[in-house]
Amino acid sequence: MIIFRSLPGPVCFAVSAALVLFLSGCHPKEPEKPSVAAATNRAPIEPEPTVTLSEGDAAMLKGAGNKPATEADLAWEELAKALQSPPEEPAEWQLKEPTKDEVAQFEKTNSLLAASIAKKAKDFYTRFPNDEKAAEARKQELALLGAAVQLGNTNCVEPLRQLEEARLKDPNLSEDDRLELRMQQLQRTATGGKETNMLITLAQMEKAARTLQKEFPKRSEVTGLLLSVAQGWLENSETEKSRALARELVEGASDEDVKTSAQDLLKKIERVGKPLDLKFKAVDGRAIDLQKMKGQVVLVDFWATWCGPCMAELPKVKAAYEELHSQGFEILGISFDREQAALEKVLAREKMAWPQFYDNSEDGKKLGDEFGISSIPTMWLVDKKGALRDLNAREGLGEKVKKLLAEK
Repeated sequence: MIIFRSLPGPVCFAVSAALVLFLSGCHPKEPEKPSVAAATNRAPIEPEPTVTLSEGDAAMLKGAGNKPATEADLAWEELAKALQSPPEEPAEWQLKEPTKDEVAQFEKTNSLLAASIAKKAKDFYTRFPNDEKAAEARKQELALLGAAVQLGNTNCVEPLRQLEEARLKDPNLSEDDRLELRMQQLQRTATGGKETNMLITLAQMEKAARTLQKEFPKRSEVTGLLLSVAQGWLENSETEKSRALARELVEGASDEDVKTSAQDLLKKIERVGKPLDLKFKAVDGRAIDLQKMKGQVVLVDFWATWCGPCMAELPKVKAAYEELHSQGFEILGISFDREQAALEKVLAREKMAWPQFYDNSEDGKKLGDEFGISSIPTMWLVDKKGALRDLNAREGLGEKVKKLLAEK
């Protein structure tokens, strides 16, 4: 999905390709207004504020004082208007998850739109090469072509490659711009094929990040990319690969934020195989102590009613509960809702019988912080001995529960 920023900033993606790979959910803190994108099973995209030009740009576009706008001014105004109208996902997607075909068609439309605006940017700097905005138009073209390619427009691949290579040869290119270009290239290489196996994609992303690490050994953006890969390994049940990469970042990362996040990831991994201590009072008054539920297989579901992916998973969770509850399967819901009334309304409507914890702490995520929950839905499985066994129960939930129920 592409969004646009007001000039003179470049058009860009709201989230990097690397994060799109892994964060198919919501941030645990509820947005002020639920985003439409959160209704899909893809990375949430930050809503773009209404675009307004600076007073200087506005004056330039209209012509300062009594001076009429030049042809270049009018052409720049046309380009600015094209960049001020980001495409919005259909409102109905907030209530109903779109089909793959609907998403594909929407992205195709956006890819064509990005390509057409890129042509406007090229037309501007071609017609007015000496204008003070020509350099900005070149940046806009590059970013728009990248967006078009990211959305599947193969006709833009070669023009984008040529622009990138020409820019990388510029001796005056800053390290920031060079790193941004190289990250875009390597991420596109890792994710641009027809291969849909996430484990293969993760391996390609890690390889790409290692290449960047050699070119930019001191940049936190690269270690941040490796951290995303480590999180991806864990979310795809490759615990040892995640552990090894997280340890490497704890020991070698120079950025304190990356190091802290890697330490948090290790703490989460170290919980696996150990008793999970979880006590709370449910919204219906029940006193819950997970360690007193031994003999049952328990799903700990971190979720929220405002989270689109969480609600999309609910039918699968309910189906597993209805099929396996009588065999010893229980669910404990940990809600990140900010209003208890909203939670209780959904519980009643969906006939959700299992205990739910409503967090009334100031930011509504006390247990989320304690357990290092960075996105929802997050689903953990606890075995009949009370030990945490799976940090990614979302995939293949029913079969995983049956396997744990079969254990002695």
